[in-house]
Amino acid sequence: MYRNETALIPVSDSSDSPSSRNIVVAVVASTFFVGFGGGVVFPILPNLGEVLGISAFVVGLILSANRWTRLVANAPAGVLIDRIGTRKPFVVGLAIEGVATFGYVLAIYASRPDTVLGTLVGFVSPSPEVWFMVARILWGLGSALVFATAYTITADVSEADSRGTSMGVVRAGITFGFPAGLVLGGIVSELYSNSAAFILAAGFAALASVIAYLVVPETHVEGHDSSVKPWDLEITIPAITVGLVNFGLYFAYVGVLFSTLVLYLGDASLTISTAVFGYGIEYGEQGTSGLLMAITVLMGAVFTISGGVVSDSVGARVPVLVGFLLINCLGFVVLALAGSFVTVVVGCALIGAGQGGVSGPLTALLADLTPEDRMGRAMGTNNVLGDVGGGLGPLVSLPLVGIIGFPIMYTVSAAIALGAGLVLVVGVYYHTGHVSPDVADALE
Repeated sequence: MYRNETALIPVSDSSDSPSSRNIVVAVVASTFFVGFGGGVVFPILPNLGEVLGISAFVVGLILSANRWTRLVANAPAGVLIDRIGTRKPFVVGLAIEGVATFGYVLAIYASRPDTVLGTLVGFVSPSPEVWFMVARILWGLGSALVFATAYTITADVSEADSRGTSMGVVRAGITFGFPAGLVLGGIVSELYSNSAAFILAAGFAALASVIAYLVVPETHVEGHDSSVKPWDLEITIPAITVGLVNFGLYFAYVGVLFSTLVLYLGDASLTISTAVFGYGIEYGEQGTSGLLMAITVLMGAVFTISGGVVSDSVGARVPVLVGFLLINCLGFVVLALAGSFVTVVVGCALIGAGQGGVSGPLTALLADLTPEDRMGRAMGTNNVLGDVGGGLGPLVSLPLVGIIGFPIMYTVSAAIALGAGLVLVVGVYYHTGHVSPDVADALE
């Protein structure tokens, strides 16, 4: 039975029915393809910023602009879902992300007045940073809709005993697109051009919109809210607890690791060559960082599914979440002490595994503890706090890492994972009276 009995799709099937599985698969496919645009910019922009004359602080602003935008957009997205349903916001959000990805191409051509497209773009603004900023803001608007709808759809069509697995699968779909974008951004930009990487990512984003429009149905209840406000959040212990854990993870993972890794590799002169594969091509820090970030996200995708399955199997979310938070912490410790490229790979893999293992059970825990008619708002609150962390990360880490150094920055990130575990245990105990409540009893 779907969680919302007034949903606009049949509700007689179980969460394991073919119709439910088809919906989840469609959501996974759509979020996978659009995810390319999220990852493609990270290996390119930090180095491209120097070429285009963009300061490190402005690069940090650009990279975090989508998350600051979502601070305003997440709550309205959640309310909108509870008010009109999931299908339209999901499709529109994917389309906006596709437009945003093409905005990266316009940013490149803004600095090329000798081309036709560059001339046209220059009439609006000749500054690449303006176009990058607009693109990232649009991406934030689109992703606020996509993230909230993807998880709400999954919550709608899943039951408590399979919710961790379903959330893990959807999170993996979102996550797998990101490393594909990282690799695309790092390797395609070096083998061909930066604009070629952005154009390819934009094409896949357009495909995502088509898939969603053709396949994804309406799953959510029609509410009766008369307004959509940025401050209309789910201010409950479960939503705040899960959101604070999300805050810490995104601050350290996307905000610190992804924003500084390319600079760390250049500072430590650690790159990878494909000569071992017989091609004799040397990848610089952009290509190498793209591959390393892809490893973290791929590990995250694998353990996102595993974490969700395990939490369903044991019938409890908290022990699984604490275990993966410790793995995340260990990864940052290894990275802080890294003395070789192999050690860096190990550290990134552990960080990715810990991050991914938390994702599925964490959203499933939020769904377990949230009434179905407030799930859209709860996801909005969770996304707001996650985006605060991801938005603060680049702003803090890029300027600060030059002062305190990479090892201290990564050690602080390890401590954040430990703090997130403490917040989780305290919050769950305060709300339920148990350190590790059973999934079946979560709503009682």
